[in-house]
Amino acid sequence: MATVIIPTPLRKFTQNASKLQVEAATVGEALQHLAAEYPDLKKHLLDEQGQIRSFLNLFVGEHDVRDLQWADTPLPADATLSIVPAIAGGISDWANVTFSKEELARYNRHIIIPEFGIEGQQKLKAARVLVIGSGGLGSPLLLYLAAAGVGTIGIVDFDRVDASNLQRQVLFGVDAVGQPKVDAARQRLEALNPHIRIVTYDALLNSRNALDIIRDYDVVADGTDNFPTRYLVNDACVLLGKPNVYASIFQFEGQVSVFNYRHPNGELGPNYRDLYPTPPPPGLVPSCAEGGVLGVLPGIIGSMQACEVIKVITGVGEPLSGRLFFFDALSFETRIFRVRRRADNPLTGEQPTITQLIDYEQFCGVKVVERPVREITVQELLQWQAEGRVFQLVDVREPHEYEAANIGAELIPLGTVSENAHRFSREAPVVVHCRSGVRSAKAIRELEERFGFDNLFNLKGGILAYLEEVKPELAG
Repeated sequence: MATVIIPTPLRKFTQNASKLQVEAATVGEALQHLAAEYPDLKKHLLDEQGQIRSFLNLFVGEHDVRDLQWADTPLPADATLSIVPAIAGGISDWANVTFSKEELARYNRHIIIPEFGIEGQQKLKAARVLVIGSGGLGSPLLLYLAAAGVGTIGIVDFDRVDASNLQRQVLFGVDAVGQPKVDAARQRLEALNPHIRIVTYDALLNSRNALDIIRDYDVVADGTDNFPTRYLVNDACVLLGKPNVYASIFQFEGQVSVFNYRHPNGELGPNYRDLYPTPPPPGLVPSCAEGGVLGVLPGIIGSMQACEVIKVITGVGEPLSGRLFFFDALSFETRIFRVRRRADNPLTGEQPTITQLIDYEQFCGVKVVERPVREITVQELLQWQAEGRVFQLVDVREPHEYEAANIGAELIPLGTVSENAHRFSREAPVVVHCRSGVRSAKAIRELEERFGFDNLFNLKGGILAYLEEVKPELAG
């Protein structure tokens, strides 16, 4: 009898069988037998007229049946018929993935594992993984996914590398300080593995862009450090049907789980809202920036997160779906807790109330930390002036504020910054100020995100700090 290879997305209809034996003279006859034996599989193989679906790729051995006799292609008793759904990318396309000699040598230690083999490596290369956050968790996660050979890795992060990051964010070095994290991460990962593709999103993930970014990926890995983004990622993954590999850290403790995972039998696992239906009150749980984190902890938990991503992609092992892994570095104790789907889950419960993304800052009662901008102190600005350094000084306050007091800057009110972007120098440093530094930081973010400026500095404390230093009688 011929052997039929069932792809991962269809195994839930064949009782998780990856290979089936059929007695048939042709490819068409084999599919008819499968449809009769597994009725739920039929609609994925044959249309209403009993013809082979156009979105299927079928191979007898190494040969596409489209190049042979299509449904009438002979199927010898010792033949292997492979079913490959012709979808737009994704892990299901792994069967056609090939490797160069260099790649085979690089991934040899994976390929020689009996349970992993060339098939597991093909799935990794075919996969597209989106990593949200390239900081403490994202650093080891990205390094190991890139080294393992995940074909396409997307990175979402709006932050810049700061010296305080280097204690735990091993993706970056001293020379990366000041750079956008996604740019520094791309350089490091491409140097680590030139055979993969890195896609970067130097932006804050929010309700407006999350679905558009996430929909192009097979698996999402959440390395965020705030509740609004965590609920946003969860809800977007549920709405799009994407598995969400979750991890979090604080001081000496870490957690790992896999949410919204579709098991081989078709059963959907719980999501983040089944574990935490509502966020804690604002301020109750401090962030790592407020409470600190042991530098090595992200390496431990981020590596576990990478392991779960690889398991989800390859189908090797049992992912942490329906289970929450807990690690205490101080006592070196681990515990696993069961997580079940809740009937009152607003996304997947018996009476769903959330059918689209919401305002997560309002839901959590906290604001997502905005992108930090480079700053210059009043003392540093005075030094520049004393040295005769060439720079542009811009005031983004309103005209009436400017008339009341100014320090000789060029006036470009905040509301007109975009339309006047051409007035900002791209050659010389530009110092932007407002009353206290808030509006000028917003102006800088707008110019950097929309127009790609990389030479902007925010005057720390604004004109108030400047007057306090230079003309204290006018401050206030």
